Amino acid sequence: MATHNYKVFSCFNRKFTLTEPEPLSDVQKAFSEFSAGASSLSADHLLRFLVEHQGEVDCTASDSNQILQQSRKEDRESGFDLHDFFHFLQHNDFNAPLKSQVHHDMNAPLSHYFVYTGHNSYLTGNQLSSDCSDVPIIKALQRGVRVIELDLWPNSDKDDIDVVHGRTLTTPVSLLQCLKSIKEYAFVKSKYPLVITLEDHLTPDLQAKVAKMATQVFGELLHIPQTDSLTEFPSPESMKGRILISTKPPKEFLESNEKESDDDVSSLPDNTNEQGIDDKSSPEYKRLITIHAGKPKGDIQDELKAAGKVRRLSLSEQALEKASESYGADIVRFTQNNILRVYPKGTRLNSSNYKPHIGWTYGAQMVAFNMQGHGKSLWYMQGMFRTNGGCGYVKKPEFLIQKGPHNEVFDPKIVLPVKKTLKVKVYMGNGWSLDFSPTDFDTYSPPDFYVKVCIIGVPADMAKKKTSVISNNWFPVWDEEFDFPLTVPELALLRIEVRENDKRQKDDFGGQTCLPVSELKSGFRSVPLYDENGDKFKSAKLLMRFQFR
Repeated sequence: MATHNYKVFSCFNRKFTLTEPEPLSDVQKAFSEFSAGASSLSADHLLRFLVEHQGEVDCTASDSNQILQQSRKEDRESGFDLHDFFHFLQHNDFNAPLKSQVHHDMNAPLSHYFVYTGHNSYLTGNQLSSDCSDVPIIKALQRGVRVIELDLWPNSDKDDIDVVHGRTLTTPVSLLQCLKSIKEYAFVKSKYPLVITLEDHLTPDLQAKVAKMATQVFGELLHIPQTDSLTEFPSPESMKGRILISTKPPKEFLESNEKESDDDVSSLPDNTNEQGIDDKSSPEYKRLITIHAGKPKGDIQDELKAAGKVRRLSLSEQALEKASESYGADIVRFTQNNILRVYPKGTRLNSSNYKPHIGWTYGAQMVAFNMQGHGKSLWYMQGMFRTNGGCGYVKKPEFLIQKGPHNEVFDPKIVLPVKKTLKVKVYMGNGWSLDFSPTDFDTYSPPDFYVKVCIIGVPADMAKKKTSVISNNWFPVWDEEFDFPLTVPELALLRIEVRENDKRQKDDFGGQTCLPVSELKSGFRSVPLYDENGDKFKSAKLLMRFQFR
C-alpha cells in the first residue's frame, strides 16, 4: 500500500495512503447476477455477461475463454472472482467505449462522409508569423487527418514553389519537402484516401511544375481521374491507398486571381508580383484534379442549386452561418451530392477554431480546423473522428443524405421530439498517481477531483452536468448518474472532462475525452482520458456505464 508525503510550511509532513476502491455495488450486483450466485465467473458466465449486459452480441465462447486466459493469474485455473471481474471492467482493451475497427459502410460516395480536415496544415503556430513546416503535416497524418491543405506561392526567384501563408510574415517551406513527407506518412494511420486541397497562386508554368512534382513524388499513389465531369464522387473504399487532388481548375483560378484566397489574412501588402499570369493554363495540372473546387462567384443560393458535375464549395464559418439563416435546406441538399468545405474566419489569427457542429448539422463534409489550435473545439473534432476505427471518415446520418417524399430535408432549426435518453453513470477514476507527480495538483494534499459531463450537439440537446468533488483522493469514487434526453443523438458528442477543484485559482485540468453518442457501447466501460493537446494519457481513465432508454 503506497503513501504520499506532503510537506506543509517546511515544518511537518502530512501522510496520505493511496487506497484503491473496493468493487462498487453495481459491479457486485452484476457479478452476482451473471455468476448465478457462485464465487467465480466461468467462461460461460462471462460470455452471457458480455452479450446481455455489455451488448457485445458478436462475442463467442472462444472470445470469453481467451479473455479469461489473458486475465487469469498464473496460479488460478478457475474463472474470475469478484476482484478479478472488477479489474477486468477497468481494462480498456476489453471494455473500450467505442469499436476499434472500421465498421461503417465505406462504399458510398465521398459526399456521404464527414472527413477529418485540416486548415493551413503547414503552419506550426499562429496565422501571421509562425514557421511553415512539414512537421505539423506529419503530426496531422499520424492522427488520422484525411484532408491536408497547402497554400502554393512562387518562391523569391519565381522559379519554384513555396508552401506559405500568403501576405503574412510566415516563413516558407518547400513544396517538394511537404510532398515527400505526405507520401511517407499518408497511410500510416488510415488506409482510406488522402485529399490534398491546393490553394494556388501560381503562373501556368509553375502549375505545370507542381503537376510534374506531384506525379514524380507520389507515383502510383496519385489518383488521376479519367474524366473532369464527375456526376458522383468515388467511394472511400474504391480510393483506398490513393491520394486525391482538390483545387480550382486553372481557368477558374485565372478568372479570380485578383481576388483574395479563401483565408489570406492580407495584413501585409502583396509583393508576389503575379504578372506572369495570362490566359494560358496548365493541362498537366488540370488533369490531376479529382475534386473540382470553387468559391461562390455571385448569389450563394444559385451556387447551392447549380446542377451538373459534382464539386467542392468553400465557405468561411461566418459565410456558412449567414447562408444557413436563409438557405439552410439548400445547403443540406447541396451536401447530399457535393462537398462543402468550411474554414475558420480570417480574424482567428491565433489559430483558434470554431464549433464544428456549425458545419456538421448542415452536412458539411470538410470542416477545416487548425490542428495546432488546441482547445475544446478541437477536442470535439478529435472526438468525432475517434469512431470508425479512427480512419478519418465517418458516415453521415441517413437524414443528412436522404430527401423526403416532398423533397424536404433535415432542418437543424426545428426542435424535434426526444428520440432517446442517454444515461451516463460516472463510477470512479484512477491512473493519475501514475501520470502525475504527487504535487502536480495540490502542493499540500492529494487532488480534489470532479467530473464535467456535457452533451454537444444541436441546440436542443446541449446540456452540462457535473459530479460532486471528492477531496484528497487519487482514486475518487463518485457513483453518480445523469440523464441526457436527445432529439438528434446521431450528431451528439458526449464531452467528459476531469477537473481538480482549486479554491484559490482556476481549477486544474485532469483529463478529457469526447465520444460520439451514436457510437457508444452500452454497459460498463473503461474510458481513457486525453491531455489538452488530445494525446492519450498512459494510465488515467474513468470507469463509467452507458445505457440508452
